[in-house]
Amino acid sequence: MKKWGFLLIILSFGLTFLYTEPFFEPKIEIHDDTENKIDRGTSENIEIEKDQIYQGNLLLVNQDHPVHQESILSDIVNLYEHQELTKGYGLMENEMYLSEEIAREFSKMILAANNEGVQNFCITSGFRGFEAQSVLYQEMGSDYALPAGYSEHNLGLALDVGSTQMKMADAPEGKWIEENAWKYGFILRYPKDKTDITGIQYEPWHIRYVGLPHSAIMQEKNFVLEEYLEYLKEKKQISANLNGESYKITYFPVSENALIEVPMNHVYEISGNNTDGVIVTVHS
Repeated sequence: MKKWGFLLIILSFGLTFLYTEPFFEPKIEIHDDTENKIDRGTSENIEIEKDQIYQGNLLLVNQDHPVHQESILSDIVNLYEHQELTKGYGLMENEMYLSEEIAREFSKMILAANNEGVQNFCITSGFRGFEAQSVLYQEMGSDYALPAGYSEHNLGLALDVGSTQMKMADAPEGKWIEENAWKYGFILRYPKDKTDITGIQYEPWHIRYVGLPHSAIMQEKNFVLEEYLEYLKEKKQISANLNGESYKITYFPVSENALIEVPMNHVYEISGNNTDGVIVTVHS
C-alpha cells in the first residue's frame, strides 16, 4: 500500500503570525434523531441527481471505491503562486496543488498551531491528477503508492504534512496535528489503531478535510471515515451540538435521481458518500 517516509528537508520561509481568536476546546453532544424529522411547513423537496453521490467533502475513497471525474474539486490551484494561502508553513516544491478552499482552512489551522509555538510545518504532497498518480505508482510500486483513481490525493481534499525538523511520527508538528486537526475540520485519515479498517498503514502525515461537525463527531466516537459513513447509514439521522451550534445530519440512499427534503430556513450542505447516497448537514 501507499506509504513512504518523508525526507527531512530544511526550508527557509518566513512565518507570519496573525492574531486569531482563541479556539475553545470543542464540546460535542451527539444524539440519535430518527424520529425528529424536518417540519414540513418549513421544508421543500429538491432533486438529487445520481452524480451527487460522487461530489462533496465526505467521499469515501479506498481500494473499493475509486475517485470519479466529477469528484475532483474544481478550485485546484498551485499554492506556490498563492502566497496568501501559505502563511505559517512551507512547500516542499514549487508545484504543489490543492483546493483553494481547503488550503484556506489548512492555513487557519496552521496559524493556530504557530500561535501555540508549533511552527515547522511544510506540505510535502497535495493534489495529484490521475496521470501524476499513475506515474508515481509506476515509480514507487504498490508498497508505496496507490493506483490512479484510488488515492485521496486525486480529490483535492487531502494533503501530506511534514516537519522541517524530523519525521512526523516523532515531531511536535505530528503530535499537534493528531491532537488538534479535528477542531478545524480535518482528520488523520490513517491512524495507527485502524489499519485493519482503512487497509493503509499508519500515516501521521496524511490528513483529509471533512469539515465540522463531522470531524468532531469522528473524534468523539473514535471513527475513521469508513466507520463514520456506516454509522450514518445505520442511524439514518443524528443531531449534534458543537459549542452551542446545532446540526442535524441525515443520510439519504440514492439509486437514481431522487427528491429529498431540506429546510427552507436553515443553511445546509449536501455531500455524497461515493458509494450509495448523500448526507445532508443542516446548521441551525
